[in-house]
Amino acid sequence: MTAVLPATRLADIAGQAQVSEATVSRVLNGKAGVADSTRQRVLAALDVLGYDRPVRLRQRSAGLVGLVIPELTNPIFPAFAQVIEQALTGYGYTPVLGTQMPGGATEDELVDQLVERAVTGIIFLSGLHADLSADPGRYARLATRGVPFVLVNGYNDRIAAPFVSPDDAASSRIAVRHLRDLGHDRLGLAVGPDRFVPARRKTEGFLAALEDGGSDAGTAAAGLVRHTLFTVEGGHAAADDLLNEGCTGLVCGSDLMALGAVRAARARGLDVPRDVSVVGYDDSELIAFTDPPLTTVRQPVRAMANAAVHTLLEEIRQNPVPQTEFVFQPELVVRGSTGQAPHGAGRPRAGST
Repeated sequence: MTAVLPATRLADIAGQAQVSEATVSRVLNGKAGVADSTRQRVLAALDVLGYDRPVRLRQRSAGLVGLVIPELTNPIFPAFAQVIEQALTGYGYTPVLGTQMPGGATEDELVDQLVERAVTGIIFLSGLHADLSADPGRYARLATRGVPFVLVNGYNDRIAAPFVSPDDAASSRIAVRHLRDLGHDRLGLAVGPDRFVPARRKTEGFLAALEDGGSDAGTAAAGLVRHTLFTVEGGHAAADDLLNEGCTGLVCGSDLMALGAVRAARARGLDVPRDVSVVGYDDSELIAFTDPPLTTVRQPVRAMANAAVHTLLEEIRQNPVPQTEFVFQPELVVRGSTGQAPHGAGRPRAGST
């Protein structure tokens, strides 16, 4: 029997899968001549859009895959989870999400629960592997239990595993270069606790970029870093200190922190970006709609998430996978929270006298 769908629904599926409507029709009706990867994209599109698969296309799950994330309040983590879950579904696996919350299950408890459910592998996003004060032995113990895993965000050379990371140091260098091009010489960094690898790398990149600039900002660089919480409140508190130091350009370790920095500036009667420029990090989905729209350094979420899934599947298939770090480059997205340094606060802009 031929599956017939309304034209609007067919178009929705085709758009989500990035294929033609004719290809969607062939997949739904079990016709030959469609590449397996394309067929999987169409099936994944059905799942993402909430449409039921035709009975003939329903298949047993290839297995459960755990995804352990630290929280859902920071929009970057649900963004990662969505792409990872979509990719896993496309390969026939059923994702199982484990979220850490204050007072809830710890990472170790979530892992125990996932192993009890006989998951075929686990992806960790910004987990304890990124915390240099945590015991890395937990991952060696997980390996002895025969569970393949991939670690995202936070390389730790004490753990033998494949890692997927953004170039955190480069993200700071990109932000510093942007602010200096706008004439800002007094720059500050608001970033998370130093025990976390991404925060430490961002700090190293920030200080190196200031030193390369050869300005007064470089000589005072160590005093222009504030470690705080990766939250709006943390960004607000760090920005208060940095504004007291006369900073006109603020680089933040997350978009939430950057929103806190904007709030801190406004609480002083300062305008963003006329008086203070703010750069975030992540570029989660709604950041373009903040007031002002946030200039940020985009974390390559889709590329990293797909790399994590592909690496884990290679491990599950017992194919050799390098136990090393795969590094992805971020990119600057310029919006409305950065502008020329206020008059007298920095060097003249290029071409001025």
